[in-house]
Amino acid sequence: MKKYKHFKGGIYEWVCNATLESDPSVQMVVYRSANGTIWTRPESVFFEEIEHEGQKIPRFALIESSDS
Repeated sequence: MKKYKHFKGGIYEWVCNATLESDPSVQMVVYRSANGTIWTRPESVFFEEIEHEGQKIPRFALIESSDS
């Protein structure tokens, strides 16, 4: 299981990758918030660096991984 922290503070659990039906070249990340809400974002957006308070940081930073 992988957990990520959003730059605004929320903790999210990675669920899986998926393919966007309308454009199979777009890979999506499916993730779940602490309250159980399921979200999706293009993989390129999920893993992009953004500018926040004058610094480049990841939109989602890996905080825990129990993958083998």
